[in-house]
Amino acid sequence: MPEHRQDKQFKRPPRKYQPKGLNILFEDRDIIFVDKVTGLLTMGTDRESIRTAYSNLTDYVSKGNHKSPHRIFIVHRLDRETSGVLVFAKTEEVKTYLQSEWSNFNKTYYAVVHGHLPENEGIISSYLVEQGVFKMYSATNPDQKKQGKLSKTAYKVLKQNDTHSLVELNILTGRKHQIRVHLADKGCPVVGDKKYGNDGKGEKGVKRLALHAAKLSIKHPYSKDDLVIEAPMPDYFETMVR
Repeated sequence: MPEHRQDKQFKRPPRKYQPKGLNILFEDRDIIFVDKVTGLLTMGTDRESIRTAYSNLTDYVSKGNHKSPHRIFIVHRLDRETSGVLVFAKTEEVKTYLQSEWSNFNKTYYAVVHGHLPENEGIISSYLVEQGVFKMYSATNPDQKKQGKLSKTAYKVLKQNDTHSLVELNILTGRKHQIRVHLADKGCPVVGDKKYGNDGKGEKGVKRLALHAAKLSIKHPYSKDDLVIEAPMPDYFETMVR
């Protein structure tokens, strides 16, 4: 990337354009970090193309003018049910840089899981294979592993009670549903996970998927300064491990 540009001072759009479902954590002329609420898609699907983080932020940077030249570019995604830090680029050049360096950035998550992990700290590793369009699984035989992608998740148990554990996770590889599959593989699915856990059958008091993208550490595309952006863990997580 080139040296930092001598741009005019950046000014945020007026408060009335504040994007719904998103709390802006950091913003300059090149990038924007937000804290996404649970239940909001990162980008549209065939079934829902309007209310997404991407469309809400597009309206924000363009000040509601669909003819505006200001745009945002998707760098990565969070599952609809996952809350927390998302970063978007404001130019295609910045998007390309962030995606090319993505594996070098640090991503920290918090999750509340059912039960207790076999060890309080470790790395979960498997070859993840896509089953259909929306579900992943860990390969168990050599032929399946050839089709899969090596995936590693580091974890540390922070707190636990008789039924649940609060876990800090760092994804060492970025695969679809990686954290959710790896924790389910250990017999400790994320609370509220209807796809990989047993919450589809119902668990009293479960309000949401208990997975939160808490911290993202990157190098700024122009200044090369270290940026560490955090989104506070939802209070709900703490209440489940009291």
